Amino acid sequence: MKSIPIYQVDAFANGPFTGNPAAVCVLTDPVAEETMQNIAMENNLAETAFITRGKDEWMIRWFTPVTEVDLCGHATLASAFIVLNILEPQSEEVIFRSRVMGTLTVRKKDDLLELDFPTDELRECAVPELVKASIGKAPLESYIGRSDYLLLYGSESDILALKPDFRKLAAAEGRGIIVTAPGSATDFVSRFFASQAGIDEDPVTGSAHTSLTPFWSARLGKKRLTARQLSARGGSLECANKGNRTLIAGRAILYLKGEIYV
Repeated sequence: MKSIPIYQVDAFANGPFTGNPAAVCVLTDPVAEETMQNIAMENNLAETAFITRGKDEWMIRWFTPVTEVDLCGHATLASAFIVLNILEPQSEEVIFRSRVMGTLTVRKKDDLLELDFPTDELRECAVPELVKASIGKAPLESYIGRSDYLLLYGSESDILALKPDFRKLAAAEGRGIIVTAPGSATDFVSRFFASQAGIDEDPVTGSAHTSLTPFWSARLGKKRLTARQLSARGGSLECANKGNRTLIAGRAILYLKGEIYV
């Protein structure tokens, strides 16, 4: 039996019990993919990140309770918090190497951590009938990106009022559904539904903002934007459009640390 250090961090948080909780497992020895998936299922959080120290970077993988994903923002922010505050507190930035999305850098920015992610490219599309029936309200416009649909609505109240049928939505194609509208106190607001990946509603979705940031940047004529995800826990983000890269910053709070025995 061996032990694996585990931390749970609330990412994009405004205070305790807000933001999106992610588990971070620090590996020193190889662990089978099946074991990683079982740990993520046992954790039952939106994402569990597994990080392994390399020479000048950290390898990172992300798992929901049911599947591995190509990119996860909040679990990357959580992993960076652990590296930059506990494992390498002298460092100002950490470089992660992912299997699909390449190099991802996270830097300290005052009291925030800032993700440097590849920008998603959106193209206009028709809303699939299954998605339309699952969401319950037709959007004003609809787009598709790398793995998610983006649906535009008219107001923040429209986003808050949505009550998707998650059982229907689980049969939809893609990773998830981003719904968004102009914000009343921020530049834009959003919610993220991903029943397809085993998460009915994600509390705060960093990776979705690689689609949302260029989308709203073009509409509002601004390079720097403020965002709020309107889940029950809620979360705040500061975003910047840098062309083919998107910067996404937020706060993180350590909730627990311990050991897993496998």
